[in-house]
Amino acid sequence: MDPLDQLLAERACERVILDFVHRLDLGEPTTVAELFTEDGTWEWPEGERLVEGRDALRTYFGSRPADRLSRRMMANVLVTVDSPATATATSYFATYRVDGHTGGITPARAPVQVGNYEDTFRRVGDTWLLASRTLHLPFGGPTPRQ
Repeated sequence: MDPLDQLLAERACERVILDFVHRLDLGEPTTVAELFTEDGTWEWPEGERLVEGRDALRTYFGSRPADRLSRRMMANVLVTVDSPATATATSYFATYRVDGHTGGITPARAPVQVGNYEDTFRRVGDTWLLASRTLHLPFGGPTPRQ
């Protein structure tokens, strides 16, 4: 690949990674599904969860509690472009989250999750989309109530 095309592909995939957490935390969670291919998957092997297809993803991400307050910190995003139409990425995250939020400032706590995502991307037309996202969670606990 041309170095500029590779750089643009890396940036487009990184943007999807960041857009994912932005939509979950500050946007409309059901729209996360639009960042996946039609046959995209989200998997959490330790929780034995596998969600397949955009409609199922829309339902899954839309089922988060309405009173949930969350912020995800993303770091160490490493995208590898494998071809003009495929890429992979690893990114690290920490999730701060409480349920029962009614407004105002919430006292700071340790993150409830720290882990990494392993992603595969596929270019559909001019758009890079998640073909699969696998969540690895070496540190985790229950979501506290405020």
